[in-house]
Amino acid sequence: MDRIIGIDYGRSRVGLAQSDPLGIFASPLETVPATKIIDYLQTYARSETILKFVVGYPLNLNGAHAEAAADVDAFLVKLQKAFPETPVALEDERFTSVLAHRAMIDGGMKKSQRREKESVDKISAAIILQAYLDKKK
Repeated sequence: MDRIIGIDYGRSRVGLAQSDPLGIFASPLETVPATKIIDYLQTYARSETILKFVVGYPLNLNGAHAEAAADVDAFLVKLQKAFPETPVALEDERFTSVLAHRAMIDGGMKKSQRREKESVDKISAAIILQAYLDKKK
């Protein structure tokens, strides 16, 4: 099935989300160690068609590139090398962690589960992807 993949890249962990086949809804997929992200995506691509990657891009409040942007830029080079035919869109990732925590609270997730950084990462990826999908409408 056709999917758009949302990525919340971090130096140690990468949160992933996927769209539904119609490209309307985003749902959290997985949190993967940063060192294994390309291998994970290549395995995923064997069973699903990846139409596009939407990567969260870190910006400061004033819109300038945040310090973590250099890490994302390095990842983008690797992603383009591994998937040269797959387009990549960048999405502002400001406040996604805050929104992810709010979503977990609103969803009734227990405090111990909200402390798991892996949960925050994949929910942040879903928020990034959903923002992109909403703009496409």
